Amino acid sequence: MEAFRSLVDTLEGWVWSSGIPVGDETIPFVVILLLGAGIYFTLRLGFVQIRHLGHGFAVTSGRYDDPAEPGDVTHFQALSTALSATVGIGNIAGVAIAIHWGGPGALFWMWVTAFLGMATKFAEVTLAQYYRDVKEPEPGARMWEGTVSGGPMYYIERGLGKHWKPAAVFFAVALGFTAFLTGNGVQANTVADTLRTEFGLTPWISGILTASVVAAVIIGGIARIGKVTGILAPAMAAIYVAGALFIIVVNWDQILPSFALIFTEAFNPSAGVAGVGVGAFLVTMMWGVRRGLFSNEAGQGSAPIAHAAAKTDEPVSEGVVALLEPFIDTIVICTMTALVIIITGAWGDRVPTTITFTGGHMSFVEEREDGRFNFFVSPPESVEVLDGYPVATDPGDPRMAWHEAPVERFWVDPGQTEPFTGVIRPGERVAEAEDGTTYPLLYANAPQNGAPLTMLAFQRGLPGDWGHYIVILTVLLFGISTAIAWSYYGDRCAYYLFGEKAVLPYKLIFVGMHFVGAVVPLAVAWTLGDIFLGLVIIPNLIAVVVLTPKVKEITNSYFKRKPWVENAEVHRRVVEEGRRRKE
Repeated sequence: MEAFRSLVDTLEGWVWSSGIPVGDETIPFVVILLLGAGIYFTLRLGFVQIRHLGHGFAVTSGRYDDPAEPGDVTHFQALSTALSATVGIGNIAGVAIAIHWGGPGALFWMWVTAFLGMATKFAEVTLAQYYRDVKEPEPGARMWEGTVSGGPMYYIERGLGKHWKPAAVFFAVALGFTAFLTGNGVQANTVADTLRTEFGLTPWISGILTASVVAAVIIGGIARIGKVTGILAPAMAAIYVAGALFIIVVNWDQILPSFALIFTEAFNPSAGVAGVGVGAFLVTMMWGVRRGLFSNEAGQGSAPIAHAAAKTDEPVSEGVVALLEPFIDTIVICTMTALVIIITGAWGDRVPTTITFTGGHMSFVEEREDGRFNFFVSPPESVEVLDGYPVATDPGDPRMAWHEAPVERFWVDPGQTEPFTGVIRPGERVAEAEDGTTYPLLYANAPQNGAPLTMLAFQRGLPGDWGHYIVILTVLLFGISTAIAWSYYGDRCAYYLFGEKAVLPYKLIFVGMHFVGAVVPLAVAWTLGDIFLGLVIIPNLIAVVVLTPKVKEITNSYFKRKPWVENAEVHRRVVEEGRRRKE
């Protein structure tokens, strides 16, 4: 197992760490490719994300929907399905991680990636619609198979030619594998872990419950998935946004100072990692960019699969809907999360924390001469502690850290009345006091990170002691909805590779993997998912860049012809006929 973990870590380094060194940091090639492609699409398509943002909202509203056009779901349902996969842990935990490491200025760079990502989403979704596979529904057809299949595997093969099919097959295999892991098993594990931590529910019970919900939805195909996510995604966003808006409005006098802090820290950072002095421009920028890219998924090629199912014969009409995704996901929801974290002061505070010697929160850091830290250094055999304070014989000695911030003082009790004196042995995962008493955990003031940081901010910002339950609820709903959306991504990959007979077996295996993910620790799953996502980005973006002239051609044609005018009239007649039938 250790050898396999080492291999996975090595692969992750190749995919997400190999790049161009700048000072002490490295800009990964994948990030350069994503940002470079976003800049290219923005310029080549004439800032489509600004010029046609309003039209995207108009199409999403349904005023141009024609039920006679080919497809399985409406524009709104396609957007909801894609948002169900993108709006989630990245908005709750990803923003907190970016601020924890890069300080408030990281949010500015998340905005930049979202702005560029809007053009990327427009281009890849327009191509997914243009090159999708549509079959006429036959009498007695099983609707869960769907009538439409599209995505990068189709525009790679059909747009670039048959000799590119190996790249299309690679994309389908890698994304289908990712759907089992990051899009499914990890989501189930997150939900099960949250329910166990907060309510003491046994993982296998929560696994059965959530797997049953996922099965009931996905067996019905994209039509049922679209209907469910069309309700679930707006409901989740409404609950979360309502809580965030309340905190922001109540603290309205902190809004402008918070934005001023974001812009100042973006170019002249002074904090990060709970204020322990990362303070490097490139660190702030890279964490903002990385979390922004993971949050809105622009360029990864997953969302085009959902958008390809939309009912339309105009590819650009779904492209303008898709460019709303990064706007809603990152510029709106992530900004609200960041403002809540900044306004409540949670991002820079250390709070009473249970320090366990197992899990991924504990690490060791090494202070450098410039006041910054080297992270994830090898742990010493033992750490001597006197009256709660770690004893360092040399300024460069490794220091025990929680969420990468050095722990200043250890206590034996939760109330922090009795300081610990003795030795911590990281290898044995135990602390031994000078009287021989052993402790499997200690207590200290430490920073939060990820979802717990957002939970802390909501708990502080809302009246009473229930604010964090909003975050818990949305994490649970996001986990389920993300699995539902990713099931469709995976079954379309199976359909492309093996035909319609593979769809039902894939769905059944997907449900089984959801249960397995809930009950089995998935230490390597996130990393494997990240590796495959990083790999599929390459053929996807190469294809979209090469096919950009086609995107520009059909975009110019669409806005010259203005087909939505006729669609608006058709939609009006359909609505009137429906109203008359009810009367």
